[in-house]
Amino acid sequence: MNNMKICICLLLICICLGVIYSCSVKKYIPEGELLYTGAKLKIEKDKKIKDFGSVRSEIEETIRPRPNSKFLGIRLGLYFHYKAQGEKAGFINRFLNKRIGEKPIYESNVNIENTERVMLNRLENRGFFFSEVSSEINRDKKRKTLKVIYKVKVSEPYLIENYSVDTDSSTIYEVIKSTMPQTLIKKGMRFDLDLLKSERERIDRALKLKGYYNFNADFLTFEADTNRYNNTHATDLSIHLKKDVPKASLLPYKIDQINVFPNYIIGNYSVQESIIKFNNKNYHQGELFFKPHLLDPFILLKKGQYYNPDKSRSTSRRLGSIGTYRFVNIQYETLDSLATNKEGALKANIYLSPLQKRVLKSELQLVTKSNNFTGPGLVATLSNRNLYNGGEILNISGKFGYETQFNSGGSTGLQTLLFGVESELIFSRVLFPIRINTDFFKHSIPKTRIALDVLYQNRSELYSLLGVTFSFGYLWNANRYVSHQVNPISINFLNLTNTSDQFQKILNTNPFIKNSLDQQFIAGLTYSFIFNDLVNQSRRHQFFITSTFDIAGNTVNLLSRSNKFLGLEYSQYAKIDLDVRYHLRLDANCKIVMRFFGGIGVPYGNSKTMPFVKQYFSGGPFSVRAFRIRSLGPGNYKPEVSSENFSFFDQTGNLRLEANIEYRFSIFSFLKGALFADAGNVWNTPSNNSVTGGKFSSDFINELGIGIGFGLRVDIQSFVIRLDLAAPIHTPYLYKGERWDFKYKQSVLNLAVGYPF
Repeated sequence: MNNMKICICLLLICICLGVIYSCSVKKYIPEGELLYTGAKLKIEKDKKIKDFGSVRSEIEETIRPRPNSKFLGIRLGLYFHYKAQGEKAGFINRFLNKRIGEKPIYESNVNIENTERVMLNRLENRGFFFSEVSSEINRDKKRKTLKVIYKVKVSEPYLIENYSVDTDSSTIYEVIKSTMPQTLIKKGMRFDLDLLKSERERIDRALKLKGYYNFNADFLTFEADTNRYNNTHATDLSIHLKKDVPKASLLPYKIDQINVFPNYIIGNYSVQESIIKFNNKNYHQGELFFKPHLLDPFILLKKGQYYNPDKSRSTSRRLGSIGTYRFVNIQYETLDSLATNKEGALKANIYLSPLQKRVLKSELQLVTKSNNFTGPGLVATLSNRNLYNGGEILNISGKFGYETQFNSGGSTGLQTLLFGVESELIFSRVLFPIRINTDFFKHSIPKTRIALDVLYQNRSELYSLLGVTFSFGYLWNANRYVSHQVNPISINFLNLTNTSDQFQKILNTNPFIKNSLDQQFIAGLTYSFIFNDLVNQSRRHQFFITSTFDIAGNTVNLLSRSNKFLGLEYSQYAKIDLDVRYHLRLDANCKIVMRFFGGIGVPYGNSKTMPFVKQYFSGGPFSVRAFRIRSLGPGNYKPEVSSENFSFFDQTGNLRLEANIEYRFSIFSFLKGALFADAGNVWNTPSNNSVTGGKFSSDFINELGIGIGFGLRVDIQSFVIRLDLAAPIHTPYLYKGERWDFKYKQSVLNLAVGYPF
């Protein structure tokens, strides 16, 4: 009842405000003017007319101008515009006028006759010839308002009966006829101007692919003939060339010369550059910048080849993918001296403007993690984008970090010192003992990546850890959406030293953790598949899918007769995971994003457990945000309070399930907001006696950690700083009757860079 009374009071207040507002706005309307309050559209048509919804929307869009906007019957923008015009407007009225004010739309701003003409034009463009448009004006001089009613009488549309190409002796007519199986115009379609424009553009694209470099869609015109069909709304349609089309536009063109400028500096080009001839191409460069035999496979243009815009675009894309060039510009020139009556000749100039070859970047960081570790960090990266004059990219990063852990009381706990070097060398070609034909890869040439990372970590009172990772593999884009990465060689070396007595005691009492850390050597193969539909920003529905397969130990097992290789214990396992994301774009500033992640790793052979570095964890800024990183799971397991500082070692698993949903919206400019819900956990499939309740079972749904929250994101040109506040609503490690509870007092604040998914 109380809620009902509140709603009634609010409604009465809104009504009173509306009455007061109406009186206050009316007095500002000048004498002789009426405030335009909008228009209504009435359409009369035959019920047999199909697919009229889009036409109706198009007619509605022609109604101009738009009236002043209103909310709950109140035109606030107009009101504050009027209030701000007075001599004593005040700061608040001027501020609100600047933010939401709207200039009034009067009768003198409305051109009814022009709107009627535009409506009739839209109907004729859609095949509804001889339609009628009229209008009725309703003036309310007492309220000083004006409303327009547009009445549209829609005629029966004209339908296409036959569509053909005019006959002529010109060769180009035969080429146009050969494209007709792909025509967009079908018998029975309604006459539609946009359809005819699309058909002209289709023919233009088809001719361009056959070498007609100088052709233009505007050279084509349609003729409609209704004389054969008396007293019916049917028409024959034909297409032909306009008169006085230039002769050069009716010839196919072949490429006669190809000039490549591998080191083109805009505004600083000299024609005196030395020329190297390779594969019927002229490479213009003074000092050698890019070896021609390594650059040539990226260029799909060939001498004697007909002009083809698709090959030109593919060449630009392939050259841009090398990573050495800022701009790729392909220009064509006609060679009139080589033209004949049947063919023209082209010169193709490929201008390649390089990026800065050597770059040094440094970054000072203040790291705050969800597991209460805080401290400064320094990262420096040296890059060379053309190391051996073949598009090779070398990146070397050195990093240093110091972190200390604060507990809830503010006192310090563990300290961590970190040193690391990460290096990668990417070749813009395939390095393989056997020559591989790169023509098989039509979209892009695969790259070869060699990476070596070394990381040293010293955690006070616990241990020192040295990790070395080496990988050799290939990455390539199969098309615009699909990419692959395969590492036939992937090696991880882990060396745990300087373990304290306290930490050694933990290892001795937990064989599960000890086994995962004892497996110091991992050698295997990894493969990743990525489908990225997010490149289509205009689409309402978008998908991002990635899957990774990781298998280790099989090759080493063939070479070794024991559970060690080169004196090191090695791991055997198979691991696969799937990450699916769906974006539903509601409008330009709002979207709903959903994500599902599932992954499992299975140890076998030489291994009883998954290596620690290959296990899954849950919680944190990129997972279930209502729980701290590595603090969720496995299953309904909860570590003892006495081992709280060391619980993150236990809370991993070889199986992970997670689902997230997030509503993202714009607040203003670069500040974005989000409302979200996360659910997930990790489990063990082999039993671990040291972690009770962590084994996966049919009751896994009741063991999901679930949280809700909201976030703020600063998004500046895709660089995102994210702040998310989340609280658990389902805590799996509590007793079953206590798990569902909104624990807002246990909210977790996550600070991160980048979107969570």
